[in-house]
Amino acid sequence: MALLALISSVSLPGSAHAQESRADPPLSIIRQGAFEAGGNMLGKGPDSTSCDHGHVEYQIPAGPRATALFLWHSSTAAVWQRRWDGGEGFQSIFLRRGFPIYIWDGPRVGRANYGCESYTYTPLPGRDAQSFVGWRLGPSFQTWFPGVQFPTTDAEAWNQAARARYDEFDTVANAQLEAEAAAAALKRVGNAVLVTNSAGGLRAMLTALRSPNVAAIVAYETPGFVFPEGEGPQIAPGRFGPVYVSAEEFRKLTRIPIQLVWGDNIDQSPFWKSAYALARQWVDIVNAHGGKAEILHLPERGLRGNTHIPFADMNNAAVADLLSEFLRRNHLDGRARAKGSR
Repeated sequence: MALLALISSVSLPGSAHAQESRADPPLSIIRQGAFEAGGNMLGKGPDSTSCDHGHVEYQIPAGPRATALFLWHSSTAAVWQRRWDGGEGFQSIFLRRGFPIYIWDGPRVGRANYGCESYTYTPLPGRDAQSFVGWRLGPSFQTWFPGVQFPTTDAEAWNQAARARYDEFDTVANAQLEAEAAAAALKRVGNAVLVTNSAGGLRAMLTALRSPNVAAIVAYETPGFVFPEGEGPQIAPGRFGPVYVSAEEFRKLTRIPIQLVWGDNIDQSPFWKSAYALARQWVDIVNAHGGKAEILHLPERGLRGNTHIPFADMNNAAVADLLSEFLRRNHLDGRARAKGSR
C-alpha cells in the first residue's frame, strides 16, 4: 500500500492568508521527490564534472490525472509555490485538482547551477526596480497600478518577491540548452503540459521540437517565439529570439494545443506591448499552418489588474480556473487508469 502523505498549506508568518490557510484541507500526496535530467560532462573519471543538467521537484497526488503539469519559471521556482501574499500557488492548487506537478529548474539556475562553462554573477544596482516595472506592478518603482493584483500594503510581500529572484541566462543558446535538458526530463515524466512564465515560453517551444511527450503549452506572457523560416518578423535574434526553423520542424508545434496568456496594463509597457503584438502574429502563423494556438487576454475574461506573473497574483484561483478550462476543453484532465484496470 502506498504511503499517503498529508501536507497542510504553508503561508508566510503574519500574512493575511495565515488565518485562511488553517481551514484548508490537507493535501493528499502519494509520492514526492526530485531528480536531475540531461546535462553534459567535463573530463573523465576523477577529473570529471557533471554539469548543464536540470533539476525536477515533483509531487504526485492521490488518484492522479494522466497528464502532468510541468511548471517552468523564468526567474524563480517560488512563483509556482505561493501567491504574492503567501497563499497557495499553482503547485498546491493543481495538486488539489489531481494533477501530478513537476517544478523545473533549468540548467545553471536554482538547484541546477553547475554549468559546463564559466560565468560570473555581477550584482547591479536597480534590479528591484527593474523587476517591479518589468512585472508590471506599476509604471515606476513603488508606484502601483490602480487595482493591481498584488498586496500593495504588505511590505513583506514585496520583500519576499524581490528576494526570490535567480540570476537568468536570457540567450538563445541557453534556451536551446534548457530545451535539451527538459526533453530528457520528459522521458521520465511522460506526457505533460508545459506551463511556463516569461522566457520559459520560448524554451518550451524549443522543447516541443525535441520531445513527443509535450502534450500542450500554456505560456504566461512569453516574449520569445519560434517561427518557420521566411515568416514572422525578419530580424536578428536577440535575448528572446526569435528562433527560425524549417517548415517541417515548425509543424511539430501545430500538433499540440497552445495557449498564450496575458495580463493587464500591457499598454503601459512598450516592451510587453510589442511582445503581445508579436504573440498575436505568432498565433495567426501557427493556425495558418493547421495548428491550435490561441490568445487568452485575462481582462477580456473579466480578470483585471493581473501582472506579468498572473498565477501568483491575488486572484490566482480565478486564473487557475481558466487553465482548468483549457485542460478540460483539450481532454488533458482525464484520470490515470489504475494498474490492472481495463
